Amino acid sequence: MNSIKWGHAELFQLSILILLVVALYFYFEFKNKNKLSRQFGDRVVRWLSQSVSLTQRRLQLTLQAIGLFLVVIAMARPQLGQSEQEIKSEGVELVILADVSESMLSEDIKPSRLQQMKIELSKLIDLMPGNKTGLIAFAASSALMSPLTSDPGALKMYIDSLDTQSVSSQGTNFEVALDHVKEAFDKGGVTQDPTLKTTRVVIIASDGEDQEKGALEKVQQMVKEGYHFITIAYGTEQGGTIPSRDRYGNLVGPKKDSSGQTIITKVKGDFLKSIADAGQGHFYFSNYQGTHLRQIMNDVDQYEKAEFASSMTTQYDEKFYIPLLIGFILLLLSLLITDRRKTAAVWKGQYET
Repeated sequence: MNSIKWGHAELFQLSILILLVVALYFYFEFKNKNKLSRQFGDRVVRWLSQSVSLTQRRLQLTLQAIGLFLVVIAMARPQLGQSEQEIKSEGVELVILADVSESMLSEDIKPSRLQQMKIELSKLIDLMPGNKTGLIAFAASSALMSPLTSDPGALKMYIDSLDTQSVSSQGTNFEVALDHVKEAFDKGGVTQDPTLKTTRVVIIASDGEDQEKGALEKVQQMVKEGYHFITIAYGTEQGGTIPSRDRYGNLVGPKKDSSGQTIITKVKGDFLKSIADAGQGHFYFSNYQGTHLRQIMNDVDQYEKAEFASSMTTQYDEKFYIPLLIGFILLLLSLLITDRRKTAAVWKGQYET
């Protein structure tokens, strides 16, 4: 015989409040009766209260207390019976290459290229549940911020922590970053089972500045190994300055080069598009409407998905609706009960004998 299980047994503590209300009712009833008796005497009090039925009032209180207790039982989620259900996790393996070079600090898009990238990557994670996703920050060097994981909360935390200090050296070296991508896939991907085919997708989020040679050749080589590429460009063609700040975070002016000229950084969309073309993927320009995020989600959904894991979970049959229904019926019935008597004796005076 299956025993009853409770989803939120701790909510039974609310029944203490019901008992407290009932106790307070009887306390004040007794206190008021004694107070009236002392002032007017028992005979007068009986006449004053002759139109009130204590029996009906207490019946109403009883129905309300029982009804509320049944509502508490419903909130505690009684469960009876169970079934086994297999939960499967399917998706693709995906690594995000996030550019954290100083040019991403430019504010030609607000609040900045870097901040806009972080906002959009977090939204993208929410749009693509079920995938195993990793995060690599890159500039002249690269750093693995998060190995491949199916935990979106942890991944969004790492995305939020991205800044120019995430890597050891500045610049933009796509070739080094792509080598790191392959390493991340090999260490965190589903590579243990040679019969399991897994789609591997690389999303590059960058302004395309200061690109090094060899990136396109590296992409073409990785495509032959089964990788897919999607690139997102951040910035404007008009470009913008790079804010320079002191160690306290105060703005001291635009960043300048060695000759004292203000540095203007412009997005290199053509380069990022050439990477996407070489990677047989798609290129997108970031926009405030976020339409490109939906398109990226659709692109990833079209790739062949693999089953990462399956597990058996126990599902319990919820029975909360039974006490909830009875409780509401009792509460409604309590509203139909009045504490007034239908007939009352006629007062014949103080000196009635």
